[in-house]
Amino acid sequence: MNNSQQRGQGGSPAARGTERAQARRAELIATGRALFADTSYDALSMDDIARAAGVAKGLIYYYFTNKRGYYLAIIEDAVAQLVERAGSTHDLPPVERVQRTVDGYLRYAQHHQAAYRAIVTGGVGSDAEVLAIRDAVRARLLRTIARGAWGREEIPPLARIALTGWLTSVEGVTLDWIAAPEIPRETVTALLVRGLGDTLRLIEEYEPTCPAPSRPSS
Repeated sequence: MNNSQQRGQGGSPAARGTERAQARRAELIATGRALFADTSYDALSMDDIARAAGVAKGLIYYYFTNKRGYYLAIIEDAVAQLVERAGSTHDLPPVERVQRTVDGYLRYAQHHQAAYRAIVTGGVGSDAEVLAIRDAVRARLLRTIARGAWGREEIPPLARIALTGWLTSVEGVTLDWIAAPEIPRETVTALLVRGLGDTLRLIEEYEPTCPAPSRPSS
């Protein structure tokens, strides 16, 4: 059998095995996300998780080592989705890019509330590893903002402090909004986008190497 025939049948057995393993792992993560959305970390046992997933408990240990590893994998997957949403607007004009990024962020928080709260608040108590994941997603989001505003990911210290202040306010606003979403998402998006514009103009006053993007013409 030649290489093209092998590709037509789905690649090598090893590749197909890897794809199946990745699919099974993704299924387990999806199950865990649903479980942890409704039940606290401490209240769920590995037996509960295996029963809900319809698999032997040993399979979960095989992929994730233990419950903590499983929980961290779920949080990391949630972070990857959140960051992917934030970084998927690079081909748009700057103003529309910011609006889409913030709206996508709020959409994610709205539809994955348990995962979002875990990312932002640190998950299980003051879990150092979850806090490290949160800090990593903050850093990636800051780089996304810098790339959109200034065309580069390097951020001077003063600009980083100001943007971090804006981002932490976004987290607080988002947590409050998903708890009691009386305000339309579009209004919250506009509020946060306006705040970012004000922050970028303030940064420009103190850091001329970071000029604020032009205001959109009315």
